[in-house]
Amino acid sequence: MERLSPEDIEGRLKELEDWSLEGNYITKVYETKNWKTTIFVVNAIAALAEAHWHHPDLEVGFKRVKVKLTTHEAGGITERDFKLAEDIDRIVKEIMRH
Repeated sequence: MERLSPEDIEGRLKELEDWSLEGNYITKVYETKNWKTTIFVVNAIAALAEAHWHHPDLEVGFKRVKVKLTTHEAGGITERDFKLAEDIDRIVKEIMRH
């Protein structure tokens, strides 16, 4: 698994909505409606992460979930992080519609 260059990371971030680079992570904060929705989002992200065999760092608050993605084995950001970010965006968008 190959780490992406800073230029590749910046280019890929432009393809995602509201994701940013923070140190060695790509990150996004999801604002939720309430605690119940927050937990649904966390559980959905956990299921996706397992399906991808990739494990994000999560910071969980009452109406907020911050996702931090990096590929620990590669020591940086890889295409794997962006694929999981895309899937997380899709599922969280669906959860927030209900």
